[in-house]
Amino acid sequence: MRLKNIKGASEKILLGKYFINNPSDYKGKWNELFKNNNPIYIEIGMGKGNFIIKNAIANPNINFIGIEMYDSVILRAVEKTNELELNNLYLVRMDARLIEDIFDKEIELIYLNFSDPWPKDRHAKRRLTSPRFLERYDKIFKNNNTIIMKTDNNPLFEYSLETLKDYGYELSNVTRDLHSTIDNIITTEYEDKFTSIGIKINYLEARKER
Repeated sequence: MRLKNIKGASEKILLGKYFINNPSDYKGKWNELFKNNNPIYIEIGMGKGNFIIKNAIANPNINFIGIEMYDSVILRAVEKTNELELNNLYLVRMDARLIEDIFDKEIELIYLNFSDPWPKDRHAKRRLTSPRFLERYDKIFKNNNTIIMKTDNNPLFEYSLETLKDYGYELSNVTRDLHSTIDNIITTEYEDKFTSIGIKINYLEARKER
């Protein structure tokens, strides 16, 4: 998908009420920023923020951090949250490959929603469920590792089922048609678009005990 460049996006996001421009300063101290000891859930690749914003509103006793790489995309989430009053959500612009630089054994759950499938074999290590990324996640999880994934991409889903199992995760609630299996789903923008034209959504929950 080609991203639309929005003029001035990099400057505009700095004005966001819940945008954190210096996330590495909070490594190991995110609960201090939230001013509580509630569990922290993150979404890697949050897009325009629909999913994580709705989760934050629905779950006030959980802290959420949305991560997005592109200025023009995270800007939409910044604009949405500027209209809200929240105390359990922050937004971060960063490359997921640097995730160890901003978290240290403090995350309870990772959401991976409609991640880039990186379809070419030579790019497999860039997939967010590759062994390289699973190793990174080991360093940021607080207790047990928990990943929840949604994707419309069948090859990525098959790949993820294999890599997660090989890495020691136990899988549950695996489905190839999420919206016919689970009710009251909080959706992403991509999800709404795909389901409206009949595309089925793959879903899994993965957990690894330490």
